[in-house]
Amino acid sequence: MNLIINGAGGKMGKILTDMAVQNGENVIGADIAEGYSRLEDISADADCVIDFSNHKAAESVINYCVKKNLPVLIASTGHDENELKLIHDASTKIPVFLSSNMSLGVALLADLAERVTKVFGQCDIELIEAHHNQKLDVPSGTALTLAKRIQEADKNLTFNIGRHENGKRSQNEIGIHSLRYGSEVGTHEIIFSNGLETITLRHDAKNRALFAKGALSAVKWLVKQKPGFYDMRDFLKGE
Repeated sequence: MNLIINGAGGKMGKILTDMAVQNGENVIGADIAEGYSRLEDISADADCVIDFSNHKAAESVINYCVKKNLPVLIASTGHDENELKLIHDASTKIPVFLSSNMSLGVALLADLAERVTKVFGQCDIELIEAHHNQKLDVPSGTALTLAKRIQEADKNLTFNIGRHENGKRSQNEIGIHSLRYGSEVGTHEIIFSNGLETITLRHDAKNRALFAKGALSAVKWLVKQKPGFYDMRDFLKGE
């Protein structure tokens, strides 16, 4: 495949570029000295765009892909409502894949968390996420995705982000807590307790290469899809 990687100069972009080349893919990189300074400058033919940059690039990435009629995989996090609307609107014209985490393990964790919520019923739920000390968004996009999947299983649940006041936890809250230290790649742990028994689900990311591997696997699936909005759940079903 001919892949355009937006944000190829970043940590994840470099890992993704190296892995794609090793897998025999042709990579065109935006935001790297050897490639193009801007996505808009790229006129070469491509099969898909992968965005591992920043949520603020959403408008330029979406506009480029719609104009070129290219599928796009967006792996950046922290999008606001306007950016999400642009992404969803574009999915009526091109295949759009959005995921806050490209790990297959995290996708399975979300499935398990939803199932535990349905089967366990009323219980205390606490979600703890840890990342490196340079991460900007709090909570992580992955933590919010996991919490939303749990909420889908029980519509009465609400989020309590960064509990910081005295008092009892509410009956229907999901406590969400963020840790930032060192070079931690990413850990997500979910605790379910009904007072009689406790289930703990945990995923540890050991190397950022796992996100690149997931993105490349998802792209091969995405380029075969019709215009629409897709995420890791759709990909796992397709697999």
